Amino acid sequence: MLNEVGIILFLVLKIIFIGVAFIFVISGIDEFFIDLCYIFRGAYRRLFITNHYKRLTEEQLLAKPEQSVAIMIPCWDESAVIRRMLENTIKTVTYSNYTIFVGTYPNDPATQREVDLVREKYCNVERIVTPNDGPTSKADCLNWLYEGILAFEKDNNKKYDIFLMEDPEDILHPLQLKLCNYIIPKLDMVQLPVHPMPRHWTNFTGNHYIDEFAENHTRDLIVREALTGSLPSAGVGTAVSRNTIKTIAEERDHQPFDTNSLTEDYEFGLKIKDFGFKQAFVRQWVWRNKMVKDFFTRKPKQKQVKEFISIREYFPNTFKSSVRQKTRWVMGISLQGWKSLGWHGGLPSRYMLWRDRKAVVTNLANFIGNILFVLILILLTYNILTNAYRLPPLVDDSAWMTAVIFICLFFLFWRIIMRILFVVRTYDWFQGILSVPRLFWGNIINFIATIKAISKYIKIRATGQKFTWDKTDHVYPSEEELRAYRRKLGDLLLDRRFLTIEQLDHALEIKEKTNKRLGEVLIELGYITEDQLVQTLGVQFKVATQDIDPYSTPPELLDLVPFKSAVKYNVYPLAVEGGQLIVATNEIIDESSLRDLEQELGHFIALRLATRSDISFAIRRGYERRLTLKKSDFLGKKLVDEGQISSEQLAEALRAQRRRYHPLGEVLIRQQAITEETFAKANSEFLAQDEFKRIGEFLLGKGYINAKQLNIALTEQQDSCPLLGEILIEQGVISPDNLDHFLSTWEIN
Repeated sequence: MLNEVGIILFLVLKIIFIGVAFIFVISGIDEFFIDLCYIFRGAYRRLFITNHYKRLTEEQLLAKPEQSVAIMIPCWDESAVIRRMLENTIKTVTYSNYTIFVGTYPNDPATQREVDLVREKYCNVERIVTPNDGPTSKADCLNWLYEGILAFEKDNNKKYDIFLMEDPEDILHPLQLKLCNYIIPKLDMVQLPVHPMPRHWTNFTGNHYIDEFAENHTRDLIVREALTGSLPSAGVGTAVSRNTIKTIAEERDHQPFDTNSLTEDYEFGLKIKDFGFKQAFVRQWVWRNKMVKDFFTRKPKQKQVKEFISIREYFPNTFKSSVRQKTRWVMGISLQGWKSLGWHGGLPSRYMLWRDRKAVVTNLANFIGNILFVLILILLTYNILTNAYRLPPLVDDSAWMTAVIFICLFFLFWRIIMRILFVVRTYDWFQGILSVPRLFWGNIINFIATIKAISKYIKIRATGQKFTWDKTDHVYPSEEELRAYRRKLGDLLLDRRFLTIEQLDHALEIKEKTNKRLGEVLIELGYITEDQLVQTLGVQFKVATQDIDPYSTPPELLDLVPFKSAVKYNVYPLAVEGGQLIVATNEIIDESSLRDLEQELGHFIALRLATRSDISFAIRRGYERRLTLKKSDFLGKKLVDEGQISSEQLAEALRAQRRRYHPLGEVLIRQQAITEETFAKANSEFLAQDEFKRIGEFLLGKGYINAKQLNIALTEQQDSCPLLGEILIEQGVISPDNLDHFLSTWEIN
């Protein structure tokens, strides 16, 4: 009986093996054909197009007049990410004529509140609430977003030329809107690449999306466009002309998106061709100078690299959430799409639809094939190592079986090589090598997702249930992670010729040995000035720069930012505009600290950048003036009023005075009167005191320094930052005699 069961099991395994091998061969031929199409298309373009036509440049993108863009972001339960996504988008995109429309639900007050907080700060963010509680479907939310945009246009006498679809977790490239603006209306729909953000190399679940999207958004969509002229939308990075979405909406009873579809974006893109509109997948890049580490020496060097204009986002990094997301994809594209789209179009279109739907079979076959491969190795090893009963092999040595095995192995190794190349082309060699083990891990995720998709689809079809929005839980990158996708400070300084490669290399070596920031090291070495650093940081973070004149700060403005808060966060108030308190800082405040500051002050904060010396000088002189008004505070204004100097000369003298100012703590540390760690501890105590004291008095009173050390530090501080009159004399604006005469005859009324 046991032998009979073993024989039956062996026969079943052999039948499964033959079936899987057959699927491997068919699918391998299919993938090989797509690879060849991609290779031949690339060769043709290189011979007859790219060598004869110059590639689109960043200057061309920036030169074209801006059309009006409506960004559509459907949301359900996205309170954890939507505010950061909106603020990061507003801060980074190089575009001005756009409005972000966020679709929310009546029963999702947390998301509504986050959007409203951003609306109060920025005039180009609008919230549209659907009439029904959620979750309905993403398509339903998009449809109500479209209706809301039309109502907004009517109420505000505005008209949007381009409609762009994004998700709450997306990171838009600074030039993304410029690229869409350049191509539309020459084309009716533009799909930009989606490039998942890499996680730590050990996170195979989150990183296997890198490999799949690198292949699909480098090869598949390009070949699909070439063969069929149509493209599925990825749901993000999809821009359409006004005429396109309007025409489809009118044909569908004002519903451009299919509310019965789980992958409404996929279907929306494919339907566009039916209306005679032109589409394109645009894989555009710009050249950037970037500091990279040499592969062998690991020393930093400058290299010109391609920076793709693409959408970045974090994909699920847990096994459960990844299976959940891919279950929805398989259901929507392979199963539901079969029913809703059928097999329309010519042979190339039907072939591409077959490729979309074959995943239901290949996802299962790939996983089973992996299991059979391990089983065959175990059987071979057992038969080699044992002298006892030999198990019959699953693979015999017949000619046809040998041929099938070699064909399967060829396609497997070919697929691995091509995937590595696509990942390397989009990311780097490290990710390319890791794509090999991730391929097998991805097979496991896809297998379970396909089983769940088939089961869920059958259940829904049998019970007549309606498809609902089974959304993925999203995470948004931290500020530290977002900085990795902005241009590096060193690269920008090189671009602006403020720095040489040798100087940057030297500064980076010192930075690695200390805890100091690159900008601080560069200033200490004398390679750049504070002005150059602030100017470059403003470009990097899209924040305006501004000089500070503490002598003209109204007292009521200083009341909005208590002295303790100014010192703690190193900020200085500048103005109140549009309900926002504008403050200057010498570095970008992290998200958490910015929220804490807003809560302390009771105002939304808008940042401006200024030099460190400007901030320190302004805090000291501004808050001193708030308590005691000095005669010297009025000197500059009085000299201008009396015609002794011009307002421009005064501004230049005040700027020079601020630039030469060094905070007392910095002077004491430099003189080794106190350590950085001790001063940090003392500063915390200083901020906790109730009464206003100067930091020097506090340090002396608490015994951190002695009177001699304080006097020496104050002398150096005063010598480095002379009085305004001394600066005016030094600059030759006024003579010593004239200034003495003016001061002797000036009386304060």
